[in-house]
Amino acid sequence: MWTRSFTLYFGARTISLLGDAMMPVASALAIGRIYGIAGVGYVLALWTASAVLVMLFGGVVADRIGARRLMIGADAVRVVTQGVVAIAFLDGAPPYPLLLVTAFVSGMAAGMFEPGVNGMVPLVAEDPQRANATLKIAEAVTHLAGPALAGVLIAAAGPVVVYTVDAATFLVSGVCLLLLRVAVPRTEPSDVLSDLRRGWEEFTAMNWMWSVILVWVFWGVLVIGPYVPLSSQVIGAEYGWVMMALGLGTVLGGLVAIRLRPRRPLAAGAVALSGYAAVPLTVALGLPLPLLMGGHLLGGCALAFWSVMWSTSVQTQVAPDVVNRVNAYQVAGSVAGMAAGQALAGPVTALVEPRTFMLGSALVTAGVVAALLVIKPVRRLGREPREAADRSVPVVAGVAP
Repeated sequence: MWTRSFTLYFGARTISLLGDAMMPVASALAIGRIYGIAGVGYVLALWTASAVLVMLFGGVVADRIGARRLMIGADAVRVVTQGVVAIAFLDGAPPYPLLLVTAFVSGMAAGMFEPGVNGMVPLVAEDPQRANATLKIAEAVTHLAGPALAGVLIAAAGPVVVYTVDAATFLVSGVCLLLLRVAVPRTEPSDVLSDLRRGWEEFTAMNWMWSVILVWVFWGVLVIGPYVPLSSQVIGAEYGWVMMALGLGTVLGGLVAIRLRPRRPLAAGAVALSGYAAVPLTVALGLPLPLLMGGHLLGGCALAFWSVMWSTSVQTQVAPDVVNRVNAYQVAGSVAGMAAGQALAGPVTALVEPRTFMLGSALVTAGVVAALLVIKPVRRLGREPREAADRSVPVVAGVAP
């Protein structure tokens, strides 16, 4: 698997993920000292909103010019935005409008970068499942190392250094992608609206895909989205240890996904996902730290295995000439649910005690697993790649999965 192409892509993806993982902590610590919690919240919210805003168009552009070129451009933009923020901190307190503008532009770059992430994997690896599992392990490691690195750099050297290092991660990612050579599928000339419509038709034609995303929106609103703000409030000072266990579980899930190759990947992934119920359940029950860490270890493993099965299915079942557009639709749906859940976390605490809500999240997880297994196209989807003709089945309105 470790060819030159995959090694360069692995390096680009890993260092880019490290930069992404550093940003929220760097923003919280550096911007929070000057503009408070609300100031941080507006910056991060604007970043997320701008990413979602351009994501669908990112999929169109990636299919037109190639995901690699678009990702290089997105990295270049983020080098500039993070570098500008680093320079602005030299004066001590950068203007808040500048922080908002750079967050908006950086989020747009992230939205252009993301649709090509899945589409690149089949181009650089002959074994997409093994590649996805390896990338999932790297993602888990960066999620552990990124926040810690940002915290250490802020404490030891200040915001100028942490934003400079963040900019450097995107520079390295762009260089790795620049050195990478992949074939770009040829596409017929068309306008943007036609491209968006074609991507939507492909997305809706695959019952297994839109069914999963529909279920995932509910899961994002009621489980994943509210989890961080609510669980951090409930767990308190031991939250860092619990997140470390979740990250280690993600690594373990990636290792399992390297070895285990089920005939029905989404069905196997759904069964494994039931283990994630341990995450909100252990928080809701207020269990001691060792049991909390054990539940999060299991949950991280479960979610990672599902993620690998899902990514591999998307890459092997979607036509190469539209994979980035289709991926943009499914990512946008997933992120929208999570964003709604994050926004609702605060108001929910005024109505329901956080532990009670987390208990409901555990029950919702069980319901999500049941729903995924009930949907026939999800349950029966095999691991064999489908022919392009099979992927272009016209949409029939009103057909239930």
